[in-house]
Amino acid sequence: MADLSIQQITKEFPTRGQPLVVLRGCSLELSRGESLAILGPSGSGKSTLLQIVGTLDRPTSGEVMLAGQQPFSLSERKLAAFRNQQIGFVFQDHHLLPQCSVLENVLLPTLAGGGATGEAFDRARMLLDRVGLSERLEHRPAELSGGERQRTAIARAVICQPVLLLADEPTGNLDRSTASVIGDLLLELQRQEQTMLIVVTHSLELAGRFQRQVELDGGRLVGLPGRSASLTG
Repeated sequence: MADLSIQQITKEFPTRGQPLVVLRGCSLELSRGESLAILGPSGSGKSTLLQIVGTLDRPTSGEVMLAGQQPFSLSERKLAAFRNQQIGFVFQDHHLLPQCSVLENVLLPTLAGGGATGEAFDRARMLLDRVGLSERLEHRPAELSGGERQRTAIARAVICQPVLLLADEPTGNLDRSTASVIGDLLLELQRQEQTMLIVVTHSLELAGRFQRQVELDGGRLVGLPGRSASLTG
């Protein structure tokens, strides 16, 4: 059984006239250890789909199953706790808190559980060492390069050992060389942590390094020629 299953997801936004239909019956399945890249032009609904998979937005219709749970059946409080423990996010903009150190930023997701434990501190330091920032623990985001800030965001995304890691244009603000390093890092951590990784990207180069690639076209997910998409529905 797949660890992530989305079935017939639709998303409409109300307008003064007919609703704006962004997603039209998107379905796919993913299991732990697998990586998937979603391609598509700007405005095709890639980020909308990622937000629904990440439980940040609700679909108009359809079903999301993650780790044996239907997250949208939970109360808002329980949904927030589920999201915190099961899903990690990396965005195009790192969203680090400027007043916090690198170490403090990585530990932020652990605070929802009542505070960072000694084990959490050890894991945060281990992750920052793995992303090459062991000498930057007390630095503030303003003292880091763009690549270092994104590496911090990646460590923060996996601090709670999520089953699913989502990245929305994680290399979009980076130069080509730094983008390649960040792509390497995402895939390396995904393999080591045995999470599922879904990345939304415009970069064919980045997408080509993932196990599977699909494209969002006309509100529907379609497999790319010669690629294994494992779409359902």
